[in-house]
Amino acid sequence: MHTSPEVPVLSEEVREALERRRPVVALESTIIAHGLPRPRNLAVGAELEALVRAEGAVPATIAVVDGVAHAGLDKAQLERIAGGEGVRKLGHRDLAPALATGATGATTVSATAFLAARAGLRVFATGGLGGVHREYAQTQDESADLALLARTRITVVCAGVKSILDVPATLQRLETLGVGVVGYGTERFPGFYLASSGEPVDWTVHRPEEVAAVMAAQDALGGPGSALLVANPVAEAEQLDPELHDRVLAEALEECRARGITGQAVTPFLLGFLVRATGGASLEANLAAVRGNVTLGARIAGAWAARP
Repeated sequence: MHTSPEVPVLSEEVREALERRRPVVALESTIIAHGLPRPRNLAVGAELEALVRAEGAVPATIAVVDGVAHAGLDKAQLERIAGGEGVRKLGHRDLAPALATGATGATTVSATAFLAARAGLRVFATGGLGGVHREYAQTQDESADLALLARTRITVVCAGVKSILDVPATLQRLETLGVGVVGYGTERFPGFYLASSGEPVDWTVHRPEEVAAVMAAQDALGGPGSALLVANPVAEAEQLDPELHDRVLAEALEECRARGITGQAVTPFLLGFLVRATGGASLEANLAAVRGNVTLGARIAGAWAARP
């Protein structure tokens, strides 16, 4: 009888950490495969793992290699994902075809959250979430991240949602879906490249132990298995200049409309436009946010593992 491998396959280090109740942080692989130019992407992938280790936690970068889902990549697998040749972008709905056809792909927020939760990981650190697109009334375009997080018990440390999206509509959608949102040291929802989107958050926490307490309360309540979003702003000193951001984003949206770009192509186009038009400053702000989230994610994982 054919027995399929466990999904996802855990690296030796991740398996051992879980067995010993040591802190583990899930990391997505899309930023490595599709979010950064080569060869910097591989260096960043290694750097993010090192930041997790520096806080005493174990990194579990998640990806699909040759039809096998992995939580925890070795050096060769990380290089393969960073190489980009034939590396697909996988949302959670793409996982079954990817596994069945032997594909190799980097996982988005939805696919990473799904596989991480399945592996028993509770904390996931990323950059910005997907959400409701501007002009939703015409396009009905909303990221699969939101619905998946509404039914996945995982804590996601993020710098809010990508600022190219409709932030108020996304927050409204998260409320409708019952996904908890707490601001980390902030009463304003972060704006991805910007420390603040201007939108308020209902709850603010200041320490990793407080986040772990909210996670424990989620479990004690036993309600629907939904995510907890920890909205962690990029430091103001490292954010993109807000005036530059607003001007360039307006130009990018106009260009997008003029070219008739729609669907999955919108986000990569807008993000690429911002990188070029800001002379790379948006990319640096993005990376500053991701680094902060990964470090905080490791601290939250530590506080969670330390609970009796």
